Amino acid sequence: MNEEKIAEVWTLFKEYLDKKQIEVVAEKFVDLLADYGVEDHVLKDCLGVDSSLDEAIQYYLEMDEDSVYDEEEDW
Repeated sequence: MNEEKIAEVWTLFKEYLDKKQIEVVAEKFVDLLADYGVEDHVLKDCLGVDSSLDEAIQYYLEMDEDSVYDEEEDW
């Protein structure tokens, strides 16, 4: 899935979400994309589409970088 399709899906469904839940749903959406193999650089290309999605992507990418450092520390 490329960044255009991701942005399209997000903007389509965002308007139907409960405003109180948008942040949580954005995080779950990014997690789902990652689980289905969307690469980090594609997620980075999605930045700027929506502030809620941006926050979720940035959170995910920071977590992902931290997990790489944790694995290196185990050695």
